[in-house]
Amino acid sequence: MRTRVQEKCGIFGVYGKDFEAARLVHPGLWALQHRGQESSGIASSDGKRIYLHKGMGLVAHVFGEEDLIKLKGYIAIGHNRYSTSGDSIVSHAQPILEKVPGGKSIAVVHNGNLPTLKKLEQFLQKQKISTEGLNDSEMIAKAIAFFVKMGKSLENAITKAYPLFTGVFCLLVIDEKKMIAVRDSFGIRPLSLGKLNGGFIFASETCALDIIGAKFVREVRPGEMIVIDKQGLKSIQIEKGTQKLDVFEFIYFARPDSTLLGKSVDAVRQNLGKELARENTIRADVVIPVPDSAISAAIGFSKQSGIPFEMGLIKNRYIHRTFISPAEHSRQKIVQLKLNPMKHVLFGKKVVVIDDSIVRGTTSKQIIKMIRDAGAKEVHLLVSCPPYRFPDFYGIDTPRQKELIANNKNIVQITKELGVDSLHYLSYKGLIKATELSEDLFCTSCFTGNYPVDIGERIKEVTYEKNSSINF
Repeated sequence: MRTRVQEKCGIFGVYGKDFEAARLVHPGLWALQHRGQESSGIASSDGKRIYLHKGMGLVAHVFGEEDLIKLKGYIAIGHNRYSTSGDSIVSHAQPILEKVPGGKSIAVVHNGNLPTLKKLEQFLQKQKISTEGLNDSEMIAKAIAFFVKMGKSLENAITKAYPLFTGVFCLLVIDEKKMIAVRDSFGIRPLSLGKLNGGFIFASETCALDIIGAKFVREVRPGEMIVIDKQGLKSIQIEKGTQKLDVFEFIYFARPDSTLLGKSVDAVRQNLGKELARENTIRADVVIPVPDSAISAAIGFSKQSGIPFEMGLIKNRYIHRTFISPAEHSRQKIVQLKLNPMKHVLFGKKVVVIDDSIVRGTTSKQIIKMIRDAGAKEVHLLVSCPPYRFPDFYGIDTPRQKELIANNKNIVQITKELGVDSLHYLSYKGLIKATELSEDLFCTSCFTGNYPVDIGERIKEVTYEKNSSINF
């Protein structure tokens, strides 16, 4: 049972003459480790053949020097996975390699999720291609490979297959000689383009460009395909784009040192905290974050409220999901493994706790108990986003709607359930104000239930009438 929303995947690509591309993708994946911790992989090409290495676990576990030596060439793509479609097993690890006639291959990495596979499945089955046991990413690769086998160039194959992809996707695709980046027409998942020493870099987040010294050029536009080969860079607008970035990137997922839509993630998170302080006047001795994702918001709250900021909870950075047993008795110890209270900060104090979100409430309840056990006099929980009431179908691994605490309980009930003296969510208006951007640039489905990309038959999993108990 997962108690928090889980990361989407992270993708990274490199194309550059005379580059040892895989050795640049490797640190890029390190920088994107927060987006996926189940598996990691790299595919590279030297212009003649594609090489592949992937496995379960963190980047540090999957790649050794002996693996990078084998990943030859000036083109490479990499992937960190957190499963949203298909089980967490090595057969679903990416990149996905597809053989095509003539001894050639293509490799694909995907960040996102296709909530409905009906159109894609029907197409593949019509072509006598089995879909049994395949997840959405693998079906995407099969469809592109089909058109390559029909004699289409890689870019034409992607253009032909594109209408079959009913959902959310950022793709990096390579053959032996070129690399292509594609983003869905709503741009819900982030993808950036950078330059380095005459070569080109693609990354889910700008922090991964920084780590290899690449210069940020721009974001890949919604509905855009960028083709990079020996002729240089070519942009093709496959479909008219409408920007709807997932606002949860700003709240939780992206690293604070990344930039999205021209805005610093850290600055926006500090604004979230400032808006929380403007909306809620609380007398307290100290404000603490739930590390690490709520640190920026807590700093902003402290600046605006004047309440001193302290690190009241210390995170053990060497505990990762890959090491956590799924057994029930082990799950109860997860919070204790990850967080340790600073008793000298908390004892006898009126404490404001800032968290980025509440999903099931299980983790929040354990954290609050931990703070009380450390001697806190009062505990006030403030959340830097509105109530999380609707499931995500676009690449975040969220629980079913009936398991979301804000879907089932009102503020008074949640306050009692979590054991806090008071509970305050940031208003929806405050959330949008904090971004300093227009509301229509965002997907806010987890708060509003408004899904900009058609979720097909999955709409049956969503209810609206039960969500009137919490206003935002």
